[in-house]
Amino acid sequence: MSASKEFLALVARAEDDIPLDIGCLLIAAHAHPPGEQAPVVARGRVELDELAGGCDGPDLDAVLDHLFRTLGFAGNRARYDDPRNSLLDEVLARRTGIPITLSVVLIEVARRVGLPLAPIGMPGHFIVGAGEGRFVDAFDGGRVIDEGGCRRRFAELAGPDAPWSADLLAPVGPRAVLSRVLANLRRVYGEAGDLRSLDWVLALRVGIPGVPAAERAERASVLSALGRFDEAAAELERLAAAGGDGDLRAQAARLRARLN
Repeated sequence: MSASKEFLALVARAEDDIPLDIGCLLIAAHAHPPGEQAPVVARGRVELDELAGGCDGPDLDAVLDHLFRTLGFAGNRARYDDPRNSLLDEVLARRTGIPITLSVVLIEVARRVGLPLAPIGMPGHFIVGAGEGRFVDAFDGGRVIDEGGCRRRFAELAGPDAPWSADLLAPVGPRAVLSRVLANLRRVYGEAGDLRSLDWVLALRVGIPGVPAAERAERASVLSALGRFDEAAAELERLAAAGGDGDLRAQAARLRARLN
């Protein structure tokens, strides 16, 4: 099974049956040439196992000390928009990333030592819930903060007048994490004009239940720019079938006409 088919099958499972590490590694596999994608998941899981094996114990302090102080995992502030920061295999190899991927490393290593942590999709900054009112900012060297610290971080990013609610600290499921990783890549590749990479990112995103169907129109535009008119037309037809604008089928027909 290809990495794309495996990912789409994975996100179609029940929410609590979606392994976060596998999902992120399948995303990362797409950044490799087709012949090099297959080992990415197995290799990444072994690396996570080895990281967990180096922890001195199953408590939060031991995991944080091992990852962020001994091994030096840290936020990539100098090149935040480097796409490698969103690819879990690259984050494991380079020990640097963005908040969401560093949070995934922390969550998955902690899970392996028997410590359950929760992904928290706070707007603008991904963090990790550690229970008892504690949260971990993996991007900030694994710093432990309370709700007040989360609120201050939110205000720094969203502005002091942005409305705050404790609901912003609610845990999110694996689908939301994977969708957000892909959203980061969508922005980075889009700004760079990397249409080939943007295509696979959008193909994975539209396969996640809950992602707006309208993103198929964006993928159709990318496919058309790549000269893949038949595939672009198929995306528009899928969007039309999902209740999109009535002109979509006509747009699809015009794209198919370009094949002649």
